[in-house]
Amino acid sequence: MSPTTTLMLTSSLATGTIITASSYHWMMAWIGLEMNTLAIIPIISKQHHPRATEAATKYFLTQAAASAMLLFSSTINAWQTGTWDITQMTDPTATVLLTMALATKLGLAPMHFWLPEVLQGTTMKTALIITTWQKLAPMALIYLTANNLSPQTLLTMAILSTLLGGWGGLNQTQTRKIMAYSSIAHLGWMAAITPMLTNILTLNLTTYLIMTTSMFYALILSKTKTIQDTTTIWTLSPTLTIMMMLTLLSLGGLPPLTGFMPKWLILEELTTQNLTTMAMMLALSALLSLFFYLRLTYTTTMTLSPNTTTTHHKWRFKPTPTTTLLTTTLPLTLMMLPMTPTILA
Repeated sequence: MSPTTTLMLTSSLATGTIITASSYHWMMAWIGLEMNTLAIIPIISKQHHPRATEAATKYFLTQAAASAMLLFSSTINAWQTGTWDITQMTDPTATVLLTMALATKLGLAPMHFWLPEVLQGTTMKTALIITTWQKLAPMALIYLTANNLSPQTLLTMAILSTLLGGWGGLNQTQTRKIMAYSSIAHLGWMAAITPMLTNILTLNLTTYLIMTTSMFYALILSKTKTIQDTTTIWTLSPTLTIMMMLTLLSLGGLPPLTGFMPKWLILEELTTQNLTTMAMMLALSALLSLFFYLRLTYTTTMTLSPNTTTTHHKWRFKPTPTTTLLTTTLPLTLMMLPMTPTILA
């Protein structure tokens, strides 16, 4: 793909997200989402491979259906209330439809089936964009309409997402699919807190974006696509191996790493709201996710690949990758927990 095309697509991607996030009118929000979708399709299918075309088609159909549902819900609301204002979504039917549309956009269960398939069919860098940047526009709409969305629907989808995100990742061998199920589980935690405190939702989204970026960038640098590939990362960079291990533990939500902060605050708020059963189910579902994070941690740091190589280093051209993004996100992924009181203040 030529630099000019790449620049056009990435700028359209960014513009679509910004238009949606800064919209006041439902039609403009919809236009932003459509720009965003149309810009990512060529990026997904840039590999001339049937698998990439399949992933692009699946992504397009899912996102187009979700956008149509969102437009339908806003039209119903405008019909009933006479306003296109995003913050005035008050019609019950429209709010349920909107919740389902945004859940489909994000990949919340039970509308999550497209996410692992799309990630597996595209490159690591595109998978990083889909799991991070592409969540911003729907999350902005959820933030704006949080007071009007259906709490029962959100909480049901939260439990389903965390459970299916944990169970689905257990039998995966591809790192992209594992990260897809990890994304589904994290989005479940965000859906759980949305009806109560949107500032914790924002905090959770920020930490999720930082941790996922760190993890994906480490996978990109080490060219790791399967669990078996993780066994030879130590030959590439022992430091990167340790950082990957800590990033995985942070994604799992273990203290004293950053990933513990949003889980702790969400569980605390749920118990304050007398949703103890919900909090307990979310905490138990986190154990499922933790299992496959620990499995990746184990293969990365404690096992060797079953091969007959006599060298301690991978045969490779000496690459000169840019690690700016990794060096920016890694410290935040690992060391933000002590800042919790400052963030909440």
